[in-house]
Amino acid sequence: MLKFDLRRKDATALTHPGETGLSRSLGLGSLVMLGVGTTVGAGIYVLTGIAAAHHAGPAVALAFVVAGVACLFAGLCYAELAGMFPVSGSAYSYAFVAFGEALAWAVGWTLVLEYLFTVAVLAAGWSGYFTALLRGNGLTLPPQLTRAPLAATPEGLVPSGAVLDLPALGIVLATTALLTGRLEHMARLNNLLVVLKISVIIAFVAFGATHLDPANLDPFVPANEGRFGHFGWTGVLQASGLLFYAYIGFDGVSATALEARRPQRDVPLAILLSLVVCGALYVLTALVLTGLVPYRELDVPDPLLLAIERAGPALAWLRPWIGGSIVLGLVATILSALYGQTRIFFVMARDGLLPAAFARASSAGVPAENALIVGLLSAVMACTLPIDALGELSSIGTLFAFLMVCLAMIALRLEMPEAHRPFRAPFGIVTGVLGAAFCLVLMASMPGATWIRLLIWLALGAAIYLFYGRKRSHLAASRENSA
Repeated sequence: MLKFDLRRKDATALTHPGETGLSRSLGLGSLVMLGVGTTVGAGIYVLTGIAAAHHAGPAVALAFVVAGVACLFAGLCYAELAGMFPVSGSAYSYAFVAFGEALAWAVGWTLVLEYLFTVAVLAAGWSGYFTALLRGNGLTLPPQLTRAPLAATPEGLVPSGAVLDLPALGIVLATTALLTGRLEHMARLNNLLVVLKISVIIAFVAFGATHLDPANLDPFVPANEGRFGHFGWTGVLQASGLLFYAYIGFDGVSATALEARRPQRDVPLAILLSLVVCGALYVLTALVLTGLVPYRELDVPDPLLLAIERAGPALAWLRPWIGGSIVLGLVATILSALYGQTRIFFVMARDGLLPAAFARASSAGVPAENALIVGLLSAVMACTLPIDALGELSSIGTLFAFLMVCLAMIALRLEMPEAHRPFRAPFGIVTGVLGAAFCLVLMASMPGATWIRLLIWLALGAAIYLFYGRKRSHLAASRENSA
């Protein structure tokens, strides 16, 4: 008979994590770049077009604002907890202190959903831009090798006629190889790619804004078509839920604490800075994109290139620069997302809930075996599953993790009011309540099929915990030894 045990981790274990074998080499600049690198990716390059075409029309910019406000409250909770507990593991680690091992496992398992599926979405988006760039230079890959073999329909997943998405497979494997080297080298490459990526978005907004067609933005909120989520204000709400994962970057920053030089100061600051920068870029890009192209035509894998094309000869010179820069910039996003997943697995394995291979650091001071396993899993998902189903699953996983962080912040404010908090979220518990409420509303707006897939995922995770993690938990073993 199973006995329910909270098995809560002592807060001091997170305040002073001890020796991990990882290299502390990330400063504030690298942390912000990592956050921006993780955040600015398929959400802006691909899903903006999908959300506009199917849900919100030009009001996709407003959907980014709604998702951004929800993320702001969640981000403030993240920043407070990241300052209190300078360890990797993000929402998983915070839930372990606030709610205990079982619920922490559930949060960690949804973070797996969040990161692995995000990498797959990013890789599929990269494939779309890469093949478009090749086409622009007279090279065409067979369509059977540039699409997932499964397609998402209202009836479920059906065969698409393709074999696999070969470019998506290749980019995930290549990026995984980068993660097995020294962290400072990866950080320098990421910083360079992020600068390139941001410069491209600024150029798209600045030059594209001079060629907008006001008729494309009217009506700003298209009338609802008779179903929840199909335009109108419910469409804006559902688009917000779909795009929520686009703000995943600050969760990735909280996973860097074991490798940050000054985690209690720099990690909270990097979380908030990356959130503000990315929110502004999202809204501006969405406005320009829907101003250049009628929103119903944006359901394509490369909407920014389509927008440049529609702007005519005046912006034709931007196409190769934007196409090439997006292809390179998405590499930074894939790299950052893979990094975040490996660090979540690292902490879970240190707690005994996953095999020890995930917690072994190589001579370069990185969990290389962990990176290889995560990379292979992500590569398989990237080349076989459709991008729209992946995006929704990643979003609902992100929302669940953010919800638990907001609740953990509330619980610890009540239980540990005098604890040292290098950063304190303004308005205290009210901020946590608002963050949790926004997350719940956006989760409720997600399609029923996405909820079913989430429940199946959680059931699979519960089985793994009950038959593996619960029995091998280091916390349980230490309690038995001290009894």
